[in-house]
Amino acid sequence: MSIGAKLNKLRMKSGRSLQQLADEIGVSKAHIYELESGKVKNPSVEVIRKLAKLFVVPVIYFIEENEEVEFQVMFRELEKDWAVLEPKDREMITYMMEALKNKKKQEGKDEN
Repeated sequence: MSIGAKLNKLRMKSGRSLQQLADEIGVSKAHIYELESGKVKNPSVEVIRKLAKLFVVPVIYFIEENEEVEFQVMFRELEKDWAVLEPKDREMITYMMEALKNKKKQEGKDEN
């Protein structure tokens, strides 16, 4: 996922407008738009740091396409929202995780 796509995903999840995000990190609305649309592919380190701090993600989240980092961010979001989920929703998430782990184990057995 590109920097722009990651930024858009975080911004939309937080409910911020382009202008709100721009104001919070001290850049122009146009700059945020250019980042999200891919017109600017290499933002400054300062902008990346501000975004990471604001969205509480590691800086590397924006830099690398790393599944482990993506998972850590997803887990942190889930952990934060876990208490507000209904029991049936928590049960469904737990079920899905178990099913995926079992699928991975089965794939490993099939390869041997």
